[in-house]
Amino acid sequence: MAKQKLYYAVVTIGAAVGLLASFGQMLEKITLLKNSDAVLSCNLNSVFNCSNVLNAWQSSVFGFPNTLLCIIFFSLVLAAGLIGWTGGAINAKLRFFFQFLALFFAGFGFWYFWQSIFVVGVLCIYCIFCYGGVLAINAALFRLNYKDYPLSKKAAARLEAWVARGADIFFWCLIALVIALEAIINFA
Repeated sequence: MAKQKLYYAVVTIGAAVGLLASFGQMLEKITLLKNSDAVLSCNLNSVFNCSNVLNAWQSSVFGFPNTLLCIIFFSLVLAAGLIGWTGGAINAKLRFFFQFLALFFAGFGFWYFWQSIFVVGVLCIYCIFCYGGVLAINAALFRLNYKDYPLSKKAAARLEAWVARGADIFFWCLIALVIALEAIINFA
């Protein structure tokens, strides 16, 4: 039970970081919509330049700012994290739903960083914090859910051994490392 509370704490903290970053990014987007020539506080240098990222089509893939999706996602996950962290029960189906959402955002975020680094040519500092939150949420939700996966006894035993060695945490850290290396290679 203590480990579950720890994982829910990670979900909660990851969601809070992501929500704060998404909210900050939304404020910057509103500033840009009011004045397309505005200098944003997140425009740190030629590598970290939110204006270029927020003005790119990739930042509104579904026809509205991606950050609106992030605000909804992080708000939902924050609520779930708080419920679990404070001792409430969340059934497996709902945890799987949250994990599905988190995996979608992990994939979407990876694509978005690829586009930001190699197509747009700059990074958004808010996006880095959002994606860090997404990776933390994914790692914690996996730890909360993996024992409930419908697996054979042999597969479940292998998965248990994999988790005991920390391979799942290594996987999420590897994704962050790949993105960091992409950025370093492109911007160095």
